[in-house]
Amino acid sequence: MTRIVIIGGGPGGYEAALVGAQLGAEVTVVDCDGLGGASVLTDCVPSKTLIATAEVMTTFDSSYEELGIVVADDTPPIEQAARVVGVDLGKVNRRVKRLALAQSHDITASVTRAGARVMRGRGKLGGPQGIDGTRDVIVTAADGTETILTADAVLIATGGTPREIPDAMPDGERILNWTQVYDLEELPEELIVVGSGVTGAEFAGAYQALGSRVTLVSSRDRVLPGEDPDAAAVLEDVFRRRGMNVIGRSRAESAKRVGDRVEVTLSDGRVISGTHCLMAVGAIPNTKDMNLEESGVRLKESGHIWTDKVSRTSSPGVYAAGDVTGVFALASVAAMQGRIAMYHFLGDAVAPLNLKTVSSNVFTDPEIATVGYTQADVDAGKIDARVVKLPLLRNPRAKMQGIRDGFVKLFCRPGTGIVVGGVVVSPRASELIHPISIAVDNNLTVEQIANAFTVYPSLSGSIAEVARQLHTRKTAGEA
Repeated sequence: MTRIVIIGGGPGGYEAALVGAQLGAEVTVVDCDGLGGASVLTDCVPSKTLIATAEVMTTFDSSYEELGIVVADDTPPIEQAARVVGVDLGKVNRRVKRLALAQSHDITASVTRAGARVMRGRGKLGGPQGIDGTRDVIVTAADGTETILTADAVLIATGGTPREIPDAMPDGERILNWTQVYDLEELPEELIVVGSGVTGAEFAGAYQALGSRVTLVSSRDRVLPGEDPDAAAVLEDVFRRRGMNVIGRSRAESAKRVGDRVEVTLSDGRVISGTHCLMAVGAIPNTKDMNLEESGVRLKESGHIWTDKVSRTSSPGVYAAGDVTGVFALASVAAMQGRIAMYHFLGDAVAPLNLKTVSSNVFTDPEIATVGYTQADVDAGKIDARVVKLPLLRNPRAKMQGIRDGFVKLFCRPGTGIVVGGVVVSPRASELIHPISIAVDNNLTVEQIANAFTVYPSLSGSIAEVARQLHTRKTAGEA
């Protein structure tokens, strides 16, 4: 029987374990924290659970008056503008942790039911491939004891950890990384978020909705520099309109505690003060002390593992998946990389990873979902495409629900009208992007999207309307 050892139990690891076991291999998953990895225990599942509470708060605060909802309130008349809804952050975080652990237990049960073995400990490669083509994996348990596993193939799926700035080291109390925020019992009164990428934007928006006064420090000229510029502009406008202090083109040099407060010093000498600081300045891959290069696994300058489109590393019989590869920091991509690795090694039919069919979502309010080619690709001349953007303000369902911000944007090839990308900025954009993802993945045309029935009224009607506009321009021969 083919022996496979998977180091790391995140989405890349546990999805690979399920496939390997289903295809008849003897699979061992080596993991030290609990299956699901950071995605389930400290990152994706916890943050989106927190954001779910924030979303309810935002929806209520921003639209209850417009929708005609009356709230019974005994606030004195002079304070009638005060918030009428609050949050118990300790209770929210206890729910976050409970759901994360439950999800981890469910994943462990699924993996063991499929026939894979789960082994607690830290794994590393034992050296180059042996003469017989096998590999040794050294597993160190919590008590220091070592076990050597022999494998025909190894998948490395060890993920990443929050990047740290030497002069802004987290203390778990006032200066925090994104794995530590769930230990807070009280809502930060004044939160400074350093970093305006996806993680920083999501937490900044969530804590603002929960009631914190938030300052977002961005080293770039806009929030979410890696996303669609139109989408980022909408979100930044929403942030500012809701009272967030967004400081652009400012790099944080240090963060230090001063009593019960935190002072963040910017590169231009300015000092920002708050009760708490969240450092969201990216992640580094967990590749240290794994004997990788000594075993023939090539690393990039960033420390990520080099892989090809079927998840192979430079060392025979060693595969890698997930954040440790630096391809796309998405659970869905990690899971696909892990599955592809197993299909490839075990001889099953497999299609190489195609990043132009990957859909992603930023869980802010509004959400930002994307798939396929981007506005940056079009502007840089990487692809010739027609673009139409339709504001949600024109959508009847959006008007009914009090939705003011957002749009649907589609990219299609001139001539053929094949859909090659899309952007949705809207509540629940993560759900609305799916039909566009199907179109991109299956080379559907704007005509096909336009002719498919949509429910009236619905937000998805805007997708069909954008497709109709693109189809009209195509048939009219407009550039």
